[in-house]
Amino acid sequence: MLIETHANMHHEKFADDLPQVLKRSSEAGVSVLVNICCQMNEFADVIALADLDENTWATIGVHPHHADKHQDLTVDDLLEKAEHPKVIAIGETGLDYFYDYSPKQIQIDNFLKHIEAAKTSGLPMVIHTRDADDDMGEILQEEYRKRAFNFVLHSYTSGENLARIGARLGGFFSVNGISTFKNAQSVRDVIINIMPDDKIMLETDCPYLAPVPHRGRRNEPAHLPLIRDQLAQLKGWTANEAEHLTTEAFFKLFPKAQRPL
Repeated sequence: MLIETHANMHHEKFADDLPQVLKRSSEAGVSVLVNICCQMNEFADVIALADLDENTWATIGVHPHHADKHQDLTVDDLLEKAEHPKVIAIGETGLDYFYDYSPKQIQIDNFLKHIEAAKTSGLPMVIHTRDADDDMGEILQEEYRKRAFNFVLHSYTSGENLARIGARLGGFFSVNGISTFKNAQSVRDVIINIMPDDKIMLETDCPYLAPVPHRGRRNEPAHLPLIRDQLAQLKGWTANEAEHLTTEAFFKLFPKAQRPL
């Protein structure tokens, strides 16, 4: 079983051929898909896609890029949407100081609201972090000390120190097409040396970050086997072992998601 843990299927780049994309995904062996919410005003579209298939799930959250447009967001807003039976996680949320589309303090305030929603609901968090290692590490440790919560550091490209903090706190990681990029040896080193074998999942983050040999083109869930094979090679696993370990990690982190019959 292959599980696509992070996709943006409601993106406009899939508007013209979504049925064909989903058909290719199924033919590639993808059995479960998580559609990620990055803004409150796209939640209806995210859920609409999840409701079409019993093995498609959803999240609720505000990406750090959009934090400045959601300054009035409350914890209750997130919790209300999280009650939907298809919502299995809080996020995508986090910190992104690379693009800095939203001021840092506004990003931090937004992130803290998501952490509180995760603690209250018991749902895990989907965390985005880029060029914010110090603040992310400090916030994760401080908030975890107050009350434990579960999380995944998705599409992980940050440094070794933050990865070790995440692993020490019991965090999960998801690997995507970046692991195949020629200039991403530091990402591969973290996968090999730091990511716990039983806490790694697969994702495409489509339509972004297509793996080699599709780099630069639109990404889609059908490319997930390429990422599985790369992860297996890096970890010294067989393809079957990679599928089994990443599947078990998914259902451990996201207990609200039901296994396919």
